[in-house]
Amino acid sequence: MSSSTPTNTSKLDRILADNQRDKEMGYRDKALKMYPHVCGRCTREFSGKRLSELTVHHRDHNHDNNPQDGSNWELLCVYLREKWYAKALS
Repeated sequence: MSSSTPTNTSKLDRILADNQRDKEMGYRDKALKMYPHVCGRCTREFSGKRLSELTVHHRDHNHDNNPQDGSNWELLCVYLREKWYAKALS
């Protein structure tokens, strides 16, 4: 039996996705502690349950560049982040 069976591949995909999510949660938590809970573009404030609508945008688009001082991060609301990415990809 080959080591690249669908079961092994899906397990690896799940592990990689879990690892990426954990990494993102780490810098998101740091960014939320460092910055006011305000969208950097529309200045809308977020709190309580709506805080989940605030995301971390990497200024240089490199998700591996996460300096401890947060200088590569910007908090954006999910609405503007989606618009920004759609515009950047077109």
